[in-house]
Amino acid sequence: MSVVAFAQTGGIKGKVVDETSLALPGTSVTIDGTTLGATTDGNGDYAITGLKPGNYSVTAKFLGYIAFTKTITVGNSVTTADFTLKPQNTSLNEVVVVGYGTQRKKDLTGSVVSISAKDFNQGPITTPEALISGKVSGVQITSNSGAPGAGSTIRIRGGASISASNDPLIVIDNVPVSNSGIAGIDNALATINPNDIESFNILKDASATAIYGSRASNGVIIITTKKGKSGKFAVDFSTLNSLSKIVKEAPVLTAAEFRDVTSSAQAGLTTAQKGLVGTSNTDWQSLIYHTAFSTDNNINFSGGIKGLPYRLSIGYLDQDGILKTDNLKRTTVALNLNHDFLHQSLKIDFNVKGTYTDRKFANQGAIGAAVGFDPTQPVYSGNSNYGGYFEWLDASGNGNPSTLAPRNPLGLLNQYNSNGYTKRTLGSLTLNYTFPFLKELQANATFGGDITDGMGNTYIPPTAASNFNQTYKGSYSQYFSENYTYTNDYYLKYTKDFKSIKSHLDVQAGYSYQYFHFYTKPENTYAADKTNVTSAAAVSFPGQYYIESPFGRVNFTYDDKYLLTATIRDDRSSRFSELRRNGYFPSLALAWRLKEEPFFKAMSSLSDLKLRVGYGITGQQDIGPLFPYLAVYDPSNSSAGYQFGSAFTNTLRADAYNTLIKWEQTATSNIGFDYGFLNGRINGSIDYYYKKTKDLLFDTPVPDGTNLTNHVYANIGNLHSRGIDLNINVNAISTKDISWNIGYNVSFNRITVDNISATKDPNQSIATGGIPGGVGNTIQLLKAGYTPYQFYVYQQVYGKSGMPLEGVYVDRNGDGSSLNDKYLYKHPNPTVFMGFNSNLAYKKWNLGFTMRANLDNYVYNAVQASNGAYAGLKFQGYLNNLPNSILKTNFSQYQLYSDYYVENASFLRMDNANLSYNFGKVAGLRSLRVTANVQNVFVITNYTGLDPEVSSGIDNNIYPRPRVYSLGVNASF
Repeated sequence: MSVVAFAQTGGIKGKVVDETSLALPGTSVTIDGTTLGATTDGNGDYAITGLKPGNYSVTAKFLGYIAFTKTITVGNSVTTADFTLKPQNTSLNEVVVVGYGTQRKKDLTGSVVSISAKDFNQGPITTPEALISGKVSGVQITSNSGAPGAGSTIRIRGGASISASNDPLIVIDNVPVSNSGIAGIDNALATINPNDIESFNILKDASATAIYGSRASNGVIIITTKKGKSGKFAVDFSTLNSLSKIVKEAPVLTAAEFRDVTSSAQAGLTTAQKGLVGTSNTDWQSLIYHTAFSTDNNINFSGGIKGLPYRLSIGYLDQDGILKTDNLKRTTVALNLNHDFLHQSLKIDFNVKGTYTDRKFANQGAIGAAVGFDPTQPVYSGNSNYGGYFEWLDASGNGNPSTLAPRNPLGLLNQYNSNGYTKRTLGSLTLNYTFPFLKELQANATFGGDITDGMGNTYIPPTAASNFNQTYKGSYSQYFSENYTYTNDYYLKYTKDFKSIKSHLDVQAGYSYQYFHFYTKPENTYAADKTNVTSAAAVSFPGQYYIESPFGRVNFTYDDKYLLTATIRDDRSSRFSELRRNGYFPSLALAWRLKEEPFFKAMSSLSDLKLRVGYGITGQQDIGPLFPYLAVYDPSNSSAGYQFGSAFTNTLRADAYNTLIKWEQTATSNIGFDYGFLNGRINGSIDYYYKKTKDLLFDTPVPDGTNLTNHVYANIGNLHSRGIDLNINVNAISTKDISWNIGYNVSFNRITVDNISATKDPNQSIATGGIPGGVGNTIQLLKAGYTPYQFYVYQQVYGKSGMPLEGVYVDRNGDGSSLNDKYLYKHPNPTVFMGFNSNLAYKKWNLGFTMRANLDNYVYNAVQASNGAYAGLKFQGYLNNLPNSILKTNFSQYQLYSDYYVENASFLRMDNANLSYNFGKVAGLRSLRVTANVQNVFVITNYTGLDPEVSSGIDNNIYPRPRVYSLGVNASF
């Protein structure tokens, strides 16, 4: 009998989790100094077998976390060893999405800022851009109104144009999308569910944006949505329920003050006019607004099916506006699939998002009517005419409403039914193939599409005074539009490390094609019975154009210290003629990682210091007409027909055109520093930039008789801007129980018009900025040597009491009269704007807030100016209310052009304050978190109007931004 002895072996098994006990699938666990190891599964578990007894050094590594090594003693059985990994303190190795690819943050040479989901603004946020408002230096986001789903004006470093668009290019999952209007909804971005967004990457300077060429003059915002991750099936549910209330009403006379004013000698009412004063005490503004409820619910399913990661999300938003009858309902579905094939040589990323919105538009004319309607009149008249609402009647005695008088605010709201419906599908398929025989070479292809259908209708009943017509009672109209964009991007990328010369090379060459299609079909306007046509619509034709663009980029790094990036793009747009179709947009950027130099390495407290210098040229083609170089004829509608005998025929009207029109170009120089201290606990950047735009696509006035219209687009003029962006992030406290993170950013920006004349006439100016009070009234001016849209006004003279003297202005030119003494005074653009955010966590509690401030921005208070005189009180057969400033000024006549109405609108606003508690694992849930939030917490300002944030600088009584109180629950299963 023979005996065979077998050596006894053991092993190591365990779990790898993060600090919140969340499993980290895909973690590499290796035996140091050997090829032995394992990768954690979807539950974070691993196992290494076949080990001889002894001591082993074992390391767990996972991207974005600090590698952890421990010594483990193995016997003749399996030893358990769990790992808890901590996130890396430094963000230098984070991957940042840039144009057509990614880069490590430490390798960036341009001005690029990345904001991830953990840093987003919190609360009832319905549009994507609101997630980063106040978070990024140089990026100013101003909500256009308080309506549900309202859009925002987004400006990166102030924009770069005058007549053309100043909106940044927005790219969602590799697909450039439009932020322009879509029929059926206020804001195109409102069709994107913020809950689906993973990160924003903002490209601010031309060295970073030039790879996008013609559409990148105003910066680029790259949005990446959430993707699936391998692992166990998981369900995440969130609900946020909110109440919204108006913060402030427009300051007008109360009923008692109104009676006092109408009885005063200064008002100058006749006996008949005094007889119009009523006996009611009606606060019209309080009647049109209400406390509004909204609910935002999202459920996400994620996991992996046989190694295929997926994420499916469904969202439903039901948001009432504070203006009665206003509502937005939005349903969203998003699916993402990403997987590796062919031994990880082929990577496929597929995502699609579908949105359906149902928008009920309130009649916003009620806002202005409530400000100006007589507060002594009742809501209801006591009879059934005009829906029973009180209305001013004309002098005919037939009971017809006055054609000039304002309408009853509640009648405007309740006798108006306007609905919009939008369907949007946005998706992309990205294929990335690494050649097995040449690992350094990759081929990438992206196929994307953005398809939108919008439609809507407006119905005003026959009983409504707002659309009174003795022939056709009431009205019904409808509209339809479709927009779709197809994008194909292809590129090859070669990456090579040359270790012998300590260099890294990354070369990329590609081709992009994007096709745009637009079609809007205006319908006839009918009487309320939907039978009789009251206004025939013009014939409409679809519009389409394309952009095709070869492009290339080279990244070169030497010794991990010296970096170079060069890009070139040749855009060819069908919107310009063959001779002027091509636009070449190059860029060059250099960076020096000073921290890697010996004289900085010795500074242990300094964790990062990098100098960046860049220059690039970007373009612009986004103007009104699709083909401004072609002679195009537009059909008229029934209001512009030509009479042949007793018949009226629609006509063809020639549009203005310019065969020489070409690209607008912006050249940008940028110098900046990235810095970090204490292993990244303090980090940030500072940049100085100078932008010069030439060949402005300018909507230029032309002399009478020289063209087919009085305006035509031409490449005339130039402007420049300069500024400083600074941001700092501080991890002030980081202990087991307490963490406190603070962020601050500040931006200085000044834009100057250099020329707006074909002859470079320094005295050339263009009036703009329409205001109420008369046909063609304007309050702003474009003039060489000045900031765009400065106010063109008279300098008010004040009396001893500090009140303005009516009609008395400074004689600035000394000619004995003030008629020709208007001057350029202030501007609506803030010279300085900043953001501040704080997030304090104590054990399971979290408290955060975000604040913003604008300095040196001015607003023309058109609400006060166009109503602030006794002349606006009394009319034939009706009375109007006045702003309460009349009690101070006592103006008899309008002083529309007085600089008294140009007010300093600097402000400090707390956008958001939130408090949350994380219960962790409870009642079978993976996690449970409860949040409380207040949005639009307070505003500190000297501006007397409703709100100091008016992007145009002219306050025409905007839809008020509400204060919102919210409670939310997030649960993970």
